[in-house]
Amino acid sequence: MLNVPSQSFPGPSSQQRVSSGGRSKVPLKQGRSLMDWIRLTKSGKDLTGLKGRLIEVTEEELKKHNKKDDCWICIRGFVYNVSPYMEYHPGGEEELMSAAGSDGTDLFDQVHRWVNYESMLKECLVGRMAVKPAFPKDYHEEKRLLNGMLPKSQVTDPLAKEGPSSPSYDWFQTDALVTIVIYTKQKDINLDSVIADHRDDSFRAETVIKDYSYLIHIALSHEIQEDFSVRVVENVGKIEIVLKKKENTSWKCLGHPLENHNSLIPKKDTGLYYRKCQLISKEDVTHDTKLFCLMLPPSTHLQVPTGLHVYFKLTITGTEIVKPYTPVSDSLFSEFKEPVLPNNKYIYFLIKIYPAGLFTPELDHLQIGDYVSVSNPEGNFKISQFQDLEDLFLLAAGTGFTPMVKVLSYALTNIPSLRKVKLMFFNKTEDDIIWRSQLEKLAFKDKRFDVEFVLSVPTSEWNSKRGYISPALLSEFLKRSLDTSKVLICICGPMPFTEQGMKLLHDLNFSKDEIHSFTA
Repeated sequence: MLNVPSQSFPGPSSQQRVSSGGRSKVPLKQGRSLMDWIRLTKSGKDLTGLKGRLIEVTEEELKKHNKKDDCWICIRGFVYNVSPYMEYHPGGEEELMSAAGSDGTDLFDQVHRWVNYESMLKECLVGRMAVKPAFPKDYHEEKRLLNGMLPKSQVTDPLAKEGPSSPSYDWFQTDALVTIVIYTKQKDINLDSVIADHRDDSFRAETVIKDYSYLIHIALSHEIQEDFSVRVVENVGKIEIVLKKKENTSWKCLGHPLENHNSLIPKKDTGLYYRKCQLISKEDVTHDTKLFCLMLPPSTHLQVPTGLHVYFKLTITGTEIVKPYTPVSDSLFSEFKEPVLPNNKYIYFLIKIYPAGLFTPELDHLQIGDYVSVSNPEGNFKISQFQDLEDLFLLAAGTGFTPMVKVLSYALTNIPSLRKVKLMFFNKTEDDIIWRSQLEKLAFKDKRFDVEFVLSVPTSEWNSKRGYISPALLSEFLKRSLDTSKVLICICGPMPFTEQGMKLLHDLNFSKDEIHSFTA
């Protein structure tokens, strides 16, 4: 009997796409929404054509199923009959057919790695490919105990040779503490680079090094207390993770290796890892947007870097649904006031509630004290884009404002060369403008910052800018402080807004390196 992929494991990882054009969606027929698909998968209908059997699929057999009404696709070693899903696929039938009868993993990764296909397509599972497992190590052979630094040969991924130098780790102990030391051999490591989780008897620490992840994943030999601390010595790239023993006994070994332990792999190939975060507060910001505050578990160290997002995962009518959200500060003035809550354990999100939607009503129905699963940070915004920056322009529409919150705060606080930051904020009505009074107060307080509001459905009393993103609006707005100023333009909003904006920016002769598009 083949093992069905467990829903408890998250789908593959994701990063925000920054191409000038996003993935095209096609109009779906009536009755072909995501909720309709979920209903079909719950109906008991045989969607594989195999009457509940799971089979091993050879490459030759897979190739035979390459037609619209008989379409099998392999994703990460598992084969799915996607014919029933054709009319429900937002990307259209053509996109699915491009992988018909073949391994569609690479195509899937290019388009939407964040989608939890294991849950969405579980009723379409035909079986497993009749090939050897993807990872080279047989963990059952690795019987020896972890007792210090492992040899470099443990870093098995061949692509790692093209990336940064292979990290290594060691550990030492006192009567009360165990310290895991990671030597990254990089100087640009900080607390944002480390994500660590203690769950049951396992400990997992992922260190992001450029576009790679170095993973420590161990079944600890003894019990530890729930909380732990992480320190980074930035000038030498050393990370110290200090665990508290439950009992003051001497450990003979650190523990046993778990999957992908001591491996350096491309970030795009790592799976999303989730932890359950507790809803602490929820407050209205506009008539349809709320500020959610989530608390990380004490057994997690996670700080979301500026410009990156995470994924929320909820189970809705028995199916896992994932959506991306970008953390914000609790206000635009957080760095100037004493925090009410310790910053490193709380994450804030501005989320628009769509009453007819599938995901946000469920999110809004969560009670204080309920939990939502939150992933590791994802995205490809690089803080190095701020180096020597002089002019920063932000173009946001609606909740596309959310990534701009931390970008704006970081720029005004940490970039000595910065001359000006300008935000053009597009909304339908005045009531839709998120944190309007805070933005106006910040513009008054910091003379480098200016904000312009543009409304598409204003009242007759509105005396500022009107309309949609256009060449006239942008050419007036995007004026450098000097002809030679180093410029960065960030844009985020609904896909049509972003696509149109990107086209206009290119028409205005801004280079690819001067533009960053936040699209998930």
